[in-house]
Amino acid sequence: MSSTEENKALVRRFLEELARGNLDVIDELLSPDFVDRSLMPGQGPTREDFKRSVAEILEGFSTTAFAIEEQVAEGDAVVTRVREIGVQRGELAGLARTGLEDTTNRGIYIHHISGGKITEEWSTQEPRPLWENLTQELRERERIEQELQVARRIQQASLPEEVPALEGWQISPFYRPAREVGGDFYDFHLLSEGRLGLLVGDATGKGVPAALVMSTTCGMLQLAAQALASFSPGEVLAQVNGTLFARIPPNMFVTCFYAILDPNSGNLTYANAGHDLPYLWHGGNAEELRARGMPLGLMPGMGYEEKKIELDSGEGVFFYSDGLVEAHGPEGEMFGFPRLRSLIARHAGDQRALGEFLMEGLYSFVGEGWEQEDDITLLTLRRYAT
Repeated sequence: MSSTEENKALVRRFLEELARGNLDVIDELLSPDFVDRSLMPGQGPTREDFKRSVAEILEGFSTTAFAIEEQVAEGDAVVTRVREIGVQRGELAGLARTGLEDTTNRGIYIHHISGGKITEEWSTQEPRPLWENLTQELRERERIEQELQVARRIQQASLPEEVPALEGWQISPFYRPAREVGGDFYDFHLLSEGRLGLLVGDATGKGVPAALVMSTTCGMLQLAAQALASFSPGEVLAQVNGTLFARIPPNMFVTCFYAILDPNSGNLTYANAGHDLPYLWHGGNAEELRARGMPLGLMPGMGYEEKKIELDSGEGVFFYSDGLVEAHGPEGEMFGFPRLRSLIARHAGDQRALGEFLMEGLYSFVGEGWEQEDDITLLTLRRYAT
């Protein structure tokens, strides 16, 4: 055999063995100073780097048929055109399994050979369904990430910059966004006669739609609270519900708990639009603040039950979003309302702020490696003990 035929045979054997999953052929046929000239992001050029890259590909892609369609050799170079059919059965290039059957890929390889060993490789893949699918998924990921960044900016811009300072009262908000943006929000309304409106809510969905609905709802609640002459949280929710119903998609709605505080008397008047029930805590007790009402934007013409309590010295109200109670532990168990209520009751006498105390309880429950599933919003209103 001529040297060119020997080189072609060496390359054929190398490519066919790799297609079968035989990584030992890398050590056998590649020279110790082999250089990979066609690198994907994160890959290195050495023989060991090449072996790791091939192993990762073989973990995600099973070859069912492999054929060398054409080979040309001149000097120490061999050019090979191949066709490969297979199934993506695992993660490939950081992308999830597609499960596509009979995916055909065509590629061209250029190998340089010296002393019976391959010293360099260039390769290019002809765009085919698998690579087109991977490219499409990468673009979709980039689009989603850009959308989430926009949503985060909208959401954070809608949250209040400052916490109102009321003599004799402590107001403590806590907001921790998840990787995926939800529609959580809280806000404060400075009203006449020194009264203060407090609200916590959650718009359904994630991403930009939820952030836009959340921002719109915050603005509507602010306007309604300022426009109405009475200090009625039920009237505020009813007005916003009618306006919001005509302006948001039919598959979206907003839950919201709205309360108005008279800091002089300690009276807290409240209404609820389908939101998780806040807790009144005093001493070692935690009681739900119940009031009937449908979520905002779900049905027109809704009325909202209104109730009133008086907060004495040392008592407080804890508002929150479902990102806290719906967090899951390592075994899939949900944090849940009973655990939350128990922790609030146990907080009596603890020197830490209630929000800090509850988050430590959450971290203890979910354990290390927890990936937050939804935004968590906590808001504590407390009357100082005299």
